[in-house]
Amino acid sequence: MVVTASSTLEQKLYKEGVLLVAGIDEVGRGALAGPLVAGCVVLPLDHRLGLADSKLISAKKRASIAEQIRSSAVGFGLGWVSNTEIDEFGLPWCLQEAYLRALENMHLEVSHIILDGSVDYLKEFEICQTIVKADQKVDCVAAASILAKVARDKYMQSLCVQYPEYCYDTNVGYGTKAHRVAIAKHGLTDLHRKSFCSKFI
Repeated sequence: MVVTASSTLEQKLYKEGVLLVAGIDEVGRGALAGPLVAGCVVLPLDHRLGLADSKLISAKKRASIAEQIRSSAVGFGLGWVSNTEIDEFGLPWCLQEAYLRALENMHLEVSHIILDGSVDYLKEFEICQTIVKADQKVDCVAAASILAKVARDKYMQSLCVQYPEYCYDTNVGYGTKAHRVAIAKHGLTDLHRKSFCSKFI
């Protein structure tokens, strides 16, 4: 059974005078190929989206909800960090950079930020808080997760024609057995994170 997120925290913050609450989450952190993508979303309190962790709902439903998020959100943005940036600067820097790019892409000055996880990659923002499994608990973070996953999956699947051996239409860059076998057989492409893949070649 999929546990749905709720707007309880956003409503509590709103009652305390916090008007624009942004949720941020990223996808692609552990992938062997492709970008890291962060989503950032501010939702209206009266939305009826039925949100949940993006990993726990079907691809078809994610795509449908992502369209609803885009049409109903107060604001949303995406932050993309390339595989070459991950290799050059490391994952912690890239996580922070993806979040910052998502916030910038939203073009909205927010009052509060909720990050999924236990590490505050935006510690310079005094309005930021972290919540473990926020993508399963907090509506705006679940929405950010869904938006980011749909965008990244679509991008990776579009590369299947260019890189047919690597099965990006099904693994979207993650280290499935078929993907690891393809790396061992065909080597790395310019889409792979070399720092993640050395043990497979």
